[in-house]
Amino acid sequence: MKLGDLLRETLNVDCDEVWENERTPTPVRVFGVRLHSMGLSLREVVAVFEWLNVDRSHGAIWNWTHTLSETQADPPTAEPSRVAVDEKQIIVDGEKKWLYAAIDADSKLLLEVDVFSRRGTDPASAFLHRLTEKHNVSDTEFLTDAGGYLTALARLDLHGGLNYSERNFIEKWFQTVTMRIDRFHSFWRGSPASARRWLRRFRHHYNHDRPHQALNGRTPAEEALN
Repeated sequence: MKLGDLLRETLNVDCDEVWENERTPTPVRVFGVRLHSMGLSLREVVAVFEWLNVDRSHGAIWNWTHTLSETQADPPTAEPSRVAVDEKQIIVDGEKKWLYAAIDADSKLLLEVDVFSRRGTDPASAFLHRLTEKHNVSDTEFLTDAGGYLTALARLDLHGGLNYSERNFIEKWFQTVTMRIDRFHSFWRGSPASARRWLRRFRHHYNHDRPHQALNGRTPAEEALN
């Protein structure tokens, strides 16, 4: 995406009520959050702002990201036919955690994401239960690679099984988010709560802002709502 296009998009974002008491203009804040979501570290965003004669700290930009993540409704409710689920170990403030994700195989919509202190049947069941509360997955086929999902699916009367051949897209998503985490995980202080807030913001970016090559340049949200 060209810088000019990104700047024009931030001017059209209606987030004034989110930062009513902020001294920084809303388009500037949204621009900073978008840059961070796209892959720039907080210090790199600060450097871009300095080039634009905007003096803000990396802590301020991190706070903007968290504030925005709490207000953006995401993702749109879906009724997917196939959903890939998986988990990956990550580091949050020096501690090992497990990042769980569920993606619609057709629209590539990131349906749910969460962080747990361990992996296994119980975390998988809790994660899938949250998915059932937000989306209609009663007839969905879940594509898994074990990891406690088969028992969890049976507990919730959901359908699916082992599938190792049609899951490349969720593996690519984990590669993308892992590269982002590697650049700033030291800023996740104390507990998974901060990680969850950033992940909600990244989910919104992935679903609404990031064109997908497999979708002919459309975003997953555009594909799901089409």
